[in-house]
Amino acid sequence: MGDQGLGTRLREAGVRRGDLIGLAIAPDGAVAVAPRASSGTPADGLMTTAGQVAQADEEIRPRWVTWSQETARQLIAAGVRVSTCWDVAAVHRLIYGGWRADPGWAWAHLRGLPLDKVPADNGKDNLIPDLFSSEPTEAPDPVAADGYLEPTFARGGWARTPEALRKWARLAGEAAEMQRSAVERIATAHSESTAELLCAELAADGLPVLLSALEELLADLIGPRPRSEQEAHVIRAARDAEVLKHASPGFPADLRSPVQVKTMLSAAGVDVPDTRAWRLEPLADGSPLVKALLEWRKAERIATTYGYSWLDANLGSDGRLRGGWTGSDGAAGRMTASAGLHNMPAMLRRAVIAEPGHLFVRADLGQIEPRVLAAVSGDRALAQATQNDDMYLPVGQELGVDRPTAKVAMIAAMYGQTTGHGGEAARRMRKAYPVAMGYLDDGDRNARNGNDLRTYGGRLVRMSQGGSPAQVAGRGRYGRNALIQGAAAELFKMWAVTVRARGNDLGAAIVLCLHDELLLHVPEENADQAVRLLADCLAETARRWAPRGDVRFIADISVVRSWSDAKAG
Repeated sequence: MGDQGLGTRLREAGVRRGDLIGLAIAPDGAVAVAPRASSGTPADGLMTTAGQVAQADEEIRPRWVTWSQETARQLIAAGVRVSTCWDVAAVHRLIYGGWRADPGWAWAHLRGLPLDKVPADNGKDNLIPDLFSSEPTEAPDPVAADGYLEPTFARGGWARTPEALRKWARLAGEAAEMQRSAVERIATAHSESTAELLCAELAADGLPVLLSALEELLADLIGPRPRSEQEAHVIRAARDAEVLKHASPGFPADLRSPVQVKTMLSAAGVDVPDTRAWRLEPLADGSPLVKALLEWRKAERIATTYGYSWLDANLGSDGRLRGGWTGSDGAAGRMTASAGLHNMPAMLRRAVIAEPGHLFVRADLGQIEPRVLAAVSGDRALAQATQNDDMYLPVGQELGVDRPTAKVAMIAAMYGQTTGHGGEAARRMRKAYPVAMGYLDDGDRNARNGNDLRTYGGRLVRMSQGGSPAQVAGRGRYGRNALIQGAAAELFKMWAVTVRARGNDLGAAIVLCLHDELLLHVPEENADQAVRLLADCLAETARRWAPRGDVRFIADISVVRSWSDAKAG
C-alpha cells in the first residue's frame, strides 16, 4: 500500500460510512479487503494488516463483510474489534431459515442453484496452510464453471496465497450485495450481523467469576473437590445414601435409572406414571423419600453439569468463565451460549461477582413478548395497555379478570392453549384484542398448512407439511409462538448492539446476554451513567424497531456487585 494508510486508500476509492467492504483474514494474520471495484483499488482488493483495518474502521466506519463469526474471532485474536459488519452466515439464516450457512450453501441459495448439487464439504483435505504445507499453487477461481463455489477453495484454499485471500474477500462482498437486495429489513440484517461481533467478544472476554466463592458454593452443594476417582465415587455414594435411607428396607436402586427409581417409589407407596420433577414436586411435603430425591436431583445436576470438571474446563486463570456464543439458536433467532452460561443455576450466580473497582448493571426487558405482540400485530388497544408499567393490569380490566388471570390469558394466546383456565382466558382475549389474536391465528393457520412464516424482522421460519392431527396442531402452536419469540429476539439483539456501540466511552462491556437480559460490567464511577445508557438505548431501539411509536418497552435496571443480587422484574 506504499505510504498510504488503508483509510486513505478506501476514501480515494469512494468508500463512505456504511459501505460494504469484503474482509478476509488468514490464520497467519494476513488480511485482505475488497471494496467495490473502482479506479482506486485493484479488482480483487488490497492486502493490508489487522491494525490498518482498525484504523480504517475508526476513520470511516464502513460495514465489513465477513463470511461468518470466525473472522471476528480472528480479528479479536489480532487485537482488533470493528464497529459493524455484514455477516453472510447470519444474514443467510435470516433470509433462508435453517441453521446451515457455510459459504458454499449460502452462495448456492443466492445464485438460485439446485441445493442437492452443492459440493459436499466432508471436512477432509482442509487446505488452510500450516508450517508443513508445501508451496502453494496459483489460486483457482473461487467460482467453478457450474456456478457453485470451488470446493477446494471454500474448504480453506482461500487462505493459501494473497491472491486467493483477496478473491475470498471480494466474493464475500458480492454475496453481501446479493443478500442486501433479498433481505426484507436492512436494519435487522445489520443488527443480526453485529450481534455476531458481540458474540465473538463475549466468548473472548468471558463472565467475571470469583473462583473462591464458586468453589465454596460447589463444596456446599456437592461436596469437596475429590482428589481421585475413588474419592469421587465415595462422595457420590454418600449423596445417594441421603435418598436411599428413606427407601423401603433392603431395597437398593440406581438413582440414575428412571425405571429403578419408579420401582423404588412404588415400593414406598408412591405410585406415579413417571418420575418427572413436575409430577413429583406436589408429593414432596408428604413423602420424605420424594423430597430427598428432588434435592438429590438438584445436587446431581450441579455435580454432572456444573461440577469441578466444568469449572476446570471453562474458567480461565483471569477469573473469567468462557463459552462459545452464537447469534441465533435456530428458528427463534435467540442468542445462545455453550459451557452452561445460559442455564447456570441460580445458586451459582452468587459467585458471579464484579471485579474490584467495577459493578454490574443488569437490565431485563419487562413483559417483552406481549409488548412485542402489540407492536408486530398493530393492535391499537393492546398497544395502549403497554403504556402502563405493568400492562397486565389494564389487560385484566379490559377482560374483566384479575391480574394473574390476565397474564394467563396473554400467555395462552401466544402459546395456543385452548383448554382449561388458559383456554377460557384466551377466548376473552379474542373479543378484547381481535387484531392481535388475528395475527397469531394467521401464524397458527399457516404453520398448520405447512407454509413457511416470516417474523416481523424478516426471519424465515421453516415449516414442514403433513403429519398426524396432533403434529399439525403442535406445528400451529409452534408457529404462532415463533413469530413472537423471533421478533422479541430481533428487538433484543438490536438493543444489545446499540448498547455495545454506545457503551465504549463509559468502559461498559456486555458480559452476558441471557434471553431478554443484559449484564454490563462497568467501572464503579460510571454505573449511574450506564443505567441511563441502557434506558436511552432501549428508547432508541424502540424508535428504530417499531417506528409507529405507540408501543412502550420497559426494562428493569439495577446496579449490583453480584449477579444474584439482581431481582427479576
